[in-house]
Amino acid sequence: MGAIGPLTEIAAQLPPRGSLLGLDLGTKTIGVASSDPDRKLATAVETISRRTFTTDAQRILSLAAERNAVGFVLGLPINMDGSEGPRAQSTRAFARNFSKLTELPMALWDERLSTAAVERELIDAGVSREKRAAVIDQHAAIFILQGALDRLKTTGAL
Repeated sequence: MGAIGPLTEIAAQLPPRGSLLGLDLGTKTIGVASSDPDRKLATAVETISRRTFTTDAQRILSLAAERNAVGFVLGLPINMDGSEGPRAQSTRAFARNFSKLTELPMALWDERLSTAAVERELIDAGVSREKRAAVIDQHAAIFILQGALDRLKTTGAL
């Protein structure tokens, strides 16, 4: 069973090198991003249309295997006041169930405003509404993972 916890706790369990997979768990889709093995840059991988937990989990695990991932960063949607609502509880439940399928550790990362920030960037870049809808989850996953990578770098955990 993989460990689940805040990034600062999970960082100690990560090997010095190896890519991380970032996940933006939406109700209809899962945005997936990946880092390079040196954990400097997050890039988009794909958007998974949610079906069943087992199907979604198997797709994520196959993406992790393709990239030789050593861990996951899951966006935890915390409310602006710091409380956790139904979406955060759903993310924690996904992490608990997913941890039964892999030994890889899972870091939970506060993703407040990630989707809103990404949407603003895409609008500023002149991306049409239709194209934004197709890539917003992947970009949110990049935003989540890059934030975690930057934190790891500043805390010296890399």
